[in-house]
This record gives sequence, C-alpha cells and structure tokens, in this order.
Amino acid sequence: MIKILIADNHPIVRMGVQQVLNPVSDIEVIADASTTTELFNKLEIFTPDVILLEMDIPEINGIATLRKIKKQYPNIRVLIYSGQSEDVYALSTIRAGAFGYLSKTSEIDYIISAIRKVSEGNMFITNELAQRLAFDEGTQKPRRFFRKLSTREVEVLKLLASGKRNKEVAQGLDLNEKTVSTYKARLMRKLNVDNLVDLLQQAKALELY
Repeated sequence: MIKILIADNHPIVRMGVQQVLNPVSDIEVIADASTTTELFNKLEIFTPDVILLEMDIPEINGIATLRKIKKQYPNIRVLIYSGQSEDVYALSTIRAGAFGYLSKTSEIDYIISAIRKVSEGNMFITNELAQRLAFDEGTQKPRRFFRKLSTREVEVLKLLASGKRNKEVAQGLDLNEKTVSTYKARLMRKLNVDNLVDLLQQAKALELY
C-alpha cells in the first residue's frame, strides 16, 4: 500500500484528489495539510511514502519546503502538484530533490501513475519536460545539468552504483584513487548533486546507467 500525504492550501483540491485516490486499491491517503507548519506537524505523526506537494503552499515556498523535507525526511519522496507553469518551476523543483512535477491540468490517470512511479523511486516527468531537461531550447545543445556522460564516467558510475568504494573502483578500472575522486566530483557536478546517495538516486532516475 502506497501511503500519501496531500499538502495543498485549497480544501477543494485536497478533497478532490482524495476522492480520485480513494477507490485505488494500492494507494491510501493517510493525512493532508494546508500549510507548511501543518505539514511538518503531520510528519511527526504520519510516515507517508509520497507527499503530493503544492508549489504555492503557504508560509514557506514550495522549493524551500521540498529542501526541508529532503533534509529531515530523506526517505519520503515528493511529487510536486502545481497550477504553476511547468516551464517556470519544474526544473528548479527537480534540482531541489523532487521526484516529479505534475501540472494540475493533467489527466486524472496521470496522478495515479505518477504516484506509483515516484513511490518506486523513479522520476515522473512529462515527455515535454524530459526534452527540456535534456536540451537547451535556445541553443539546441545538451544542458550542462544533463550533459551526456563520458564512457569512463559511466564506468565509474556503474561501479559506485554496485557499492564499490573509490579504492575498489580504482583497482577495477586500473586508475589511481585520486583520479576516481575527480570522476566522482565531475559526476556530481554534471548531475547537480552534492553527495553520493543523491548522485546514485539521480542517475538511476534518469536511467544513466
């Protein structure tokens, strides 16, 4: 059963989403919140698998709230559910750690499939957003954020993903340990993360290895 917490300041949205999810056999709405204070109070009591978070939730903005959730509750996945333009906010929220961005104009079935995908640790984004994440529309060149990894970087990433330490990666690829550290730093920079856990999570979600 996938446990959901809905965080949105509009009662009719919370009620509407709950009505959509109630008949779904593998999803259970365990709580809802209308402000960030209420959200963090609920998180002291409930442990959802996924938080459906409105971008404009009152008190703290959505991205700051997202970062706080990620820091305090790293195992909870956040799906942004917003009326704001995907063009403006989706990239920022995914960089801040969201597992997906869903517009409130999306079809109802999208909500269910997005929740299921995110609950499994996968990224949920629209095809249009995936294209924008991969390419800068102004230059038609790959964005630095998702720039294609080199063959050697992919090799290092695969070994790190299999649980190998820097020393073991170095031995496996016949490199010195300092070079492996350089590759790891480069991977983190390209994927816009600052630690190994997020690096592997981001790489898996983007199917880079």
